[in-house]
Amino acid sequence: MQQYLQNKKGLVQNVFDNVYDKYDLMNDFMSLGIHRIWKRNLMSWMNPSKDKILVDVACGTGDLGKLFLDLTDENCKIYCVDPNSGMISKGKEKLKTYKNIDWLIAPAEKLPIKDSSCDYYTISFGLRNTKNLHKTLAEAHRVLKPGGRFLCLEFSKIQNSNLDFIYKNYSKLIPLVGKAVIGKKEPYEYLVKSIEEFINQEELIDLMKRNNFINCSYRNLSGGIVAIHSGWKV
Repeated sequence: MQQYLQNKKGLVQNVFDNVYDKYDLMNDFMSLGIHRIWKRNLMSWMNPSKDKILVDVACGTGDLGKLFLDLTDENCKIYCVDPNSGMISKGKEKLKTYKNIDWLIAPAEKLPIKDSSCDYYTISFGLRNTKNLHKTLAEAHRVLKPGGRFLCLEFSKIQNSNLDFIYKNYSKLIPLVGKAVIGKKEPYEYLVKSIEEFINQEELIDLMKRNNFINCSYRNLSGGIVAIHSGWKV
């Protein structure tokens, strides 16, 4: 399933080339800090075991990887994967005290990871930025071990009309905040548009099933502003 906006040549790469240096700061501004709670919710639902392997795709600066290691132990291993080299550099610096992370520069559609080698796959606010949803989900399924689990945290569709009205009006302010913080509003105009055009909760469940995940389910957070999707490989 191709995503039209994300397939415009160089668009997504240019967006993150412009924002990586203040990515964490802008996430706090845009979500009023709530993105940290959403990520902890994902880890709580995962309830990770010790001595496991996680691949965190579109990892940004490594927020989920840090949460995972803090919850488990030093024997766990993480692949932090992101297509943006600047983002990877920021992550390496931020998590330099963590020694069991491999940082990889790669797209979600083509991971440099062996078949059936990971216990968990996470992608946080990155699925909607991929060029092809089917290829991304197929790669997630490929790298997971049998019994492995897929978890996706992504902006979704609000199910309360009053909250939806408030959120859409708030979203109009995000490019202005981006202009104030990083000096450019265009990357955040793209991000708002990508959220508006992304598929809904049930459509993502359907795509997961079509890519061989089972026991697929989701949980809405903050009224559906975001949702966590979960699926398993057998």
